Formats: sequence, C-alpha cells, structure tokens
Amino acid sequence: MSSEEALITQKIKQAARILLFQKHRRPGVRGYELKKILGRKYLKILDLLRRYLNDLGLDLKIVYDQPEEPQKPTEEQLEKAYYYVTTRQPPSPAEARLSGWRVDELAILSVTLAYIVSKHGKASRREVEEILSEKFPQRIIKVTLDKLVWRGYIGEDNESLFIGWRSRAEINLKELIKQILIRK
Repeated sequence: MSSEEALITQKIKQAARILLFQKHRRPGVRGYELKKILGRKYLKILDLLRRYLNDLGLDLKIVYDQPEEPQKPTEEQLEKAYYYVTTRQPPSPAEARLSGWRVDELAILSVTLAYIVSKHGKASRREVEEILSEKFPQRIIKVTLDKLVWRGYIGEDNESLFIGWRSRAEINLKELIKQILIRK
C-alpha cells in the first residue's frame, strides 16, 4: 500500500469515527467541521466512506438547513449542511424497540408527518393534536410531540408544526405516505 493510499484509508476511518459518535444532542457533523479535520478533499473521502457504509446497510445523508434539497449545492451549502449516518432500510420492530422507540410514539410520528405532508409542509399543532386525540390520550400526545420536536423529527414555530431536519434525513416520506395509503 502506497503512502497516499494509507493516508486515504486513515482519513476514511477518521471520518467514520467523527460521524458515528454523537457529540451533542444533534447527531451528525457540519461540512465545515469535516473539511477542517479531513482537508479540502473531504467530499471525496466521504464518497469513499459511503461505499463502505453501503456494505453495512448504512448510508451517509446530507441534510441542508433549508427544507428543499438544492439541485446543485454550492460549496457554502455543503459546508453548512449536516452529514449524518442513517440506515438504508427502515428498522424492524425489534430494532425500533432496542433504539428506545415505543409503538405509540412511532404511530404519533407517522400520523403527524403524514398530516403535515397533506397540508403542504405546515400544519397547526392544535389540528394535529385534535386528529391524534381520536386514538391517544391527550397527555401522551403532548409529551410525544414535545419529544419529537426536541429530537428534531418535527419542527415548531408559533404553534405550527413542520417536517424537521431529522425526518428529512431518516425517513422516506414518499414511502411512508405510500404505506399509509396501502393500509387504508
């Protein structure tokens, strides 16, 4: 192995460690942090890492600050974006339980996201709570919605809910809607 190949391998390992360890409440790493640690060619290193992650059933997602993903992101957008490791397939029920999710929380998240999507990306919290109250006690609804906002799956501003950064990274919303429509 040449010294250049060894350096690239070392940087791939370093990128994996950086991305897989959660440093704050929000997992993932900003592009400018990766660039600072891995160097100017950090995007090439991340592409190589993505290939290794694919073999493990994982994927490297880029989550931009704005809700719409840019068609051709600029260097500035890439540096401000979060790079985040996710699974390629939805978790099985057993995996979801092991990760700390309860079935009612997953149901509330699914219904909330579906409703927000049906309202073109933004919905009143009161409306969401009203829909959820048909199946869940009010205290569970409030606590779970607050938890989803705190974790980044749902965003909130002035009593309006919208799809959070983490849902954009982890959830295939088109597939979720398709599954909900199939079940009806």
